[in-house]
Amino acid sequence: MGNRNNTKCRAGRKLVLSACFILSSWLAVPVAAAVCEQQSVSLRGDWGQARFSVEIADDADERARGLMFRESLPGSAGMLFVYDSPQTLSFWMRNTLIPLDLLFIDSRGVVQRVHENAIPGDETPIPGGDNLLGVLEINGGLARRIGISPGTQLRHPAFAGRNPAWPC
Repeated sequence: MGNRNNTKCRAGRKLVLSACFILSSWLAVPVAAAVCEQQSVSLRGDWGQARFSVEIADDADERARGLMFRESLPGSAGMLFVYDSPQTLSFWMRNTLIPLDLLFIDSRGVVQRVHENAIPGDETPIPGGDNLLGVLEINGGLARRIGISPGTQLRHPAFAGRNPAWPC
């Protein structure tokens, strides 16, 4: 698990609508919103909650391009790869310029595997596992920093009709 100290609500931390913020030197993500939106994902675990703005890659061209050639990614942003049906997934970092954490997600929206700090440009396959419906890519090192691990639940409309672990 990552460092839990940066996700606990404590006196002196900024509160909005009585919700915790995940705080770091460059990230402040409100987690109070309970809405299910196409352009954001919410994650929760025993470490707390986080929310990311996401770009959606849900067709073959978008998935093939992914985050290639990007020189940066905002700390509260990511890309959600969504597939039509559960399948075996494997990724690589061809033409990717920034380190990324890859969260491999099953059809219920549960993180099954986290690959931390994928190496930019590396073409070695990164296996995610079987029966996966999606992958969330976020900045490298962020999953550990927040505490995201297998078992973390993700909420997004792509998982809504599949007996989700965290319904919309």
